[in-house]
Amino acid sequence: MRTVENVRNICIIAHIDHGKTTLTDRILEMTNAVEKRKMREQYLDSMDIERERGITIKSHPLRVFYKADDGNEYEINIVDTPGHVDFSYEVDRSMAAVEGAILLVDATQGVQAQTVANTYKALEHNLEIIPAVNKIDMPNANIEETVAEIEDLIGIPGEDVFRISAKEGIGVKELLEAVIKLVPAPKTADDGHLRALIFDAKYDKYRGAIAYVRVFDGEIKAGDKIMMMSSGEVYEVGEVGTFTPEMVPVDILKAGDIGYVIAGLKDVSKARIGDTITKPDNPAPEPLPGYKEVKPMVYAGMYPGLPEYYEELRKALEKYKLNDAALVFKPDHSPALGFGFRCGFLGLLHMDVVRERLEREFDMAVILTAPNVEYKVVTHSGEEIFINDPAKFPEEGEVREIYEPYVKLSIITPPEYIGKLMNLVQNEKRGTLVSTENAGHERVVMHFEVPLAEIIFDFFDKMKAVSRGYASMDYEFLEYRKSDLVKITIYVNKEPVDALSFIAHREKAYTIARKLVDKLAELIPQHQFEIPIQAKAGGRFIARSTVKALRKDVLAKCYGGDVTRKMKLLEKQKEGKKRLREIGNVTIPQEAFLAMLRIGEEEE
Repeated sequence: MRTVENVRNICIIAHIDHGKTTLTDRILEMTNAVEKRKMREQYLDSMDIERERGITIKSHPLRVFYKADDGNEYEINIVDTPGHVDFSYEVDRSMAAVEGAILLVDATQGVQAQTVANTYKALEHNLEIIPAVNKIDMPNANIEETVAEIEDLIGIPGEDVFRISAKEGIGVKELLEAVIKLVPAPKTADDGHLRALIFDAKYDKYRGAIAYVRVFDGEIKAGDKIMMMSSGEVYEVGEVGTFTPEMVPVDILKAGDIGYVIAGLKDVSKARIGDTITKPDNPAPEPLPGYKEVKPMVYAGMYPGLPEYYEELRKALEKYKLNDAALVFKPDHSPALGFGFRCGFLGLLHMDVVRERLEREFDMAVILTAPNVEYKVVTHSGEEIFINDPAKFPEEGEVREIYEPYVKLSIITPPEYIGKLMNLVQNEKRGTLVSTENAGHERVVMHFEVPLAEIIFDFFDKMKAVSRGYASMDYEFLEYRKSDLVKITIYVNKEPVDALSFIAHREKAYTIARKLVDKLAELIPQHQFEIPIQAKAGGRFIARSTVKALRKDVLAKCYGGDVTRKMKLLEKQKEGKKRLREIGNVTIPQEAFLAMLRIGEEEE
């Protein structure tokens, strides 16, 4: 008989690629939750893109039944979370639904930046943390060093850290026993009210939005009337169930359970993540503490490959958003690219994943412009406006002050790379060092304050290059700060191309503009006429490069005769080229719109 005392709710947190999904594979095998013939590696990573890249993009809930050494059978609800900094909001949501967290640290890599960030998040949520060093079977595993790092950095005693190998199954049983002993059973308030937190949602084209819920108080069953506390909308429950690990219907979800609710919600925005479900006839007095709304960090223009596919792209984005509430988009128009959308993403990986999923799942070929951040502009009239599209940036004469977003950047690195990393952040990326602290044996944590615009392009790759792959980073939004910024407009064939415009710091404007026009000259194919590429800032042109015209050998037919005949032919060609240029359209390939991302390639 199920009692709430025999329920344990946990999430698995770690830096990217430290073995979270592999650990859930072993737990699935140990508890016989999946038939042997159906079992495969990375079982919970259901999307092709997750399996190919070896990363988790969506949180995955799972329920298993485990027979403990004390003779009792326990229901363990596990949420496997993503490790990449772009998807840290998924980790936040998962933590709000559980009482404990398994903190995994790779013995070959040690404590990384995301490990620290996730640990602090778990402490904020008052979770019971069970630390475990993973990959102890690897020949290059530094087990004792990693344990010492956990002890120093997180303050958990070394003797409380479990040594496991998720791949080989070593120590997994002991870890599950620790979950039973250390993680508290869910607490419920027996006041007769239903309170269930929506921590995720996905869209099914046949059944509508499916809300993933953690029931804190009361119970839900099919046929019940439920109410969303944020909107007051009432729905009738069609089905409830749990994840074992596929969705399996059950008669009832009780307090302490993690499961799903299908109630005819037409789209995911109705199942707002962080919302509380209650009953309309006996509503809870106040909602459960949700979590902060996720805000996009990076913006880019998205346009269909051909203008006539605009409507199809709109439908594809709307359907995609049903599964990814973090994507923000609104219609936009560019003179160069026609009708499209201005999209907000959590980071560059999120942007890349959205683009790839649109191409794979909806057969949409899209053009993405270079990403940028959101700026705050104060005009001379005192009006404050937020601008995430450089094309809509006001003219310099209208602007009194410009503020840009700053982030708190944490880098964990071996000491020998401190100098190179400080040079990268302070000299190249306009950052300032706030503090450094020891992070255990041969590890240092450096805290910087950096403009977000400086780290969304090539920062991650450069950091990995100067530290030979040993450094790891994590960042969070800090505040808007006043900066001396300027808009740079790119002209191709004397026409402004708004999709190539960008904002840069005045000191770096010329350097970036020079590199960009040179890069564009390489990427834009030759035409029958010469194409000038210019960069304009502060009312004057500051850089120029030229795409040379394709030359046709008009003199081939001219044999014999004097030089005047040849000159006449060349003059004729020159006239033709001039006329061509007056009416000629320039073809700009997709690579040109992402040229900003490729500026630093030659330097490395």
